[in-house]
Amino acid sequence: MAEPTLLFLVTEDWYFCSHRLPVARAARDAGFAVTVAARVREHGDQIRAEGFALRPLRWKRSGDGILGGLRALAEIVRLYRHERPDILYHVALKPVLFGGIAAWLAFGPRAAPAVLSAVMGLGTSASALWRRWALGRALRFVAGRGTVIVQNPEDGAALARFGFDPARVALIRGSGVDTGHFAPLPEPPDEPAGCTVALVGRMLRSKGVLDAAAAIRALRTEGLAVDLVLAGAADRDSRDSLSEEELAALGRESGIEWLGHVGDVREVWRRAAIALLPSSYGEGVPKSLLEAASCARPIIASDMPGCREVVVQGKTGLLVPARDVAALARAIATLARDRELRRRMGKAGRARIVAEFGEEAVAEQTVALLRSALGVGRSQGRRPA
Repeated sequence: MAEPTLLFLVTEDWYFCSHRLPVARAARDAGFAVTVAARVREHGDQIRAEGFALRPLRWKRSGDGILGGLRALAEIVRLYRHERPDILYHVALKPVLFGGIAAWLAFGPRAAPAVLSAVMGLGTSASALWRRWALGRALRFVAGRGTVIVQNPEDGAALARFGFDPARVALIRGSGVDTGHFAPLPEPPDEPAGCTVALVGRMLRSKGVLDAAAAIRALRTEGLAVDLVLAGAADRDSRDSLSEEELAALGRESGIEWLGHVGDVREVWRRAAIALLPSSYGEGVPKSLLEAASCARPIIASDMPGCREVVVQGKTGLLVPARDVAALARAIATLARDRELRRRMGKAGRARIVAEFGEEAVAEQTVALLRSALGVGRSQGRRPA
């Protein structure tokens, strides 16, 4: 019998490598032939080196426009008809929506492959009532007959409100973290400048970059020597991103440093004693926080879906209301002034990551879903003999 075929649809090659590579490796090792369809920029060779087939797509995470979106949809339809995979794995909202429509157009409602849809975080797109209704209807149409993977219980509850069958919703908490690579790091030594905190991720307004900067300004005005490191690139494909000029201006402020993209974020956590993510929208499970906690760093994050999965209030970090700069500043001050509290929270966070968020567990759960989906797809007789 030929190897079952699995096709990942993602927007960007870097995102596949960052968030789905361990799962794809586990699927390959379990006997699946893996194909990756994505916009290819800098990680194509890395994907091919894993033995995966790579199919470049001309699309972006956002900003394609109507004509660009239709072109991308047509391209995906052609790809699906050519590849005819046993399982489609759509990762994040845009691939879920585009991939679901493309599968229906390519195969029809009855002959489509088995589909896994990983929504990765519903975010603010479901906040307004009309958007909630529209998103729910769209997701039910494109993903309602397959299995939908969510990363936190709040997103699962939201899908239930959209009318999804709970039996078709699977909870897999995050993308996993390599706990051997992101090993515990010693507390940074005391410096004359004081404690350093860091925000790692895309430099988006909704990630709380400006709130973090405002909190640092307030604390330094009060005489507390706290420095902020921003590690991440501007995202030219996102209207929510700060520009490089805006980030450079932040980096010229006293106590704030913008590093841009950092290839190995462990270098950030060797410098910074506290991880920040004052996000103003619901995350899936933020991988940057998983990596920070795996390095034994306490976390200060917004009390939002996804962040609550990583931070146990008062034990592994502190949760603060979203968009509340004063509360964020108080939380930073609390940890900046108490080295022993930081050490205890970092140790507890590391233990929790090892126990619950290792990439091996995530890969194992996902491969189980793939095998289950493969059985359903073949029992329906989709692929001709």
